[in-house]
Amino acid sequence: MRTLAVTQNITVDGSIEMLDDWFDPQSQGDVDSANLLEELHRQDSRADGFLVGRQTFEALRGYWPQQTDDATGVTDYLNRVQKYVISTTMTDPRWQNSTVLSGDPVEEVRALKAKPGADIVVTGSITLCHTLIEAGLVDEYRLFVYPVVQGRGRRLFPDGFAVPALRLLDAMAFRSGITFSRYAPA
Repeated sequence: MRTLAVTQNITVDGSIEMLDDWFDPQSQGDVDSANLLEELHRQDSRADGFLVGRQTFEALRGYWPQQTDDATGVTDYLNRVQKYVISTTMTDPRWQNSTVLSGDPVEEVRALKAKPGADIVVTGSITLCHTLIEAGLVDEYRLFVYPVVQGRGRRLFPDGFAVPALRLLDAMAFRSGITFSRYAPA
């Protein structure tokens, strides 16, 4: 069974919805982010599936394929990884290596996890994440915590949803002030 990892950029106060300018996908301002990129590439090398909802997919598709001078390597990764988009309205994803999954999201992801392969990463896609969390399909939470308090925005876990215990698998801090924590349900 493949690992389904929810990987999110998140503020200190728990928002994953980017309502302000606290996240820059190509750099982190004037701060040396080499060790952060190294960790991102390490995780990318262990994943062969990238799962998102339609809105996140369309936002990514509208930005990343057009980047020609991307020193981060994100463009190359997203162009080559097998992308899965959960959507009942999209028929043609118009991005190489992309597959539309139009059935019940829980059943589609359960079937995807059962296929041979490496990690499947889901990012952004707040509604999809909530569905997968509530269905008990998430194996890991990989959180990149930005030293920002946004004061508003949607959260990773659905309102009223409790996880009695999470087990810390890994943690590190980067020169940029961003921290990373990797958890699994206990």
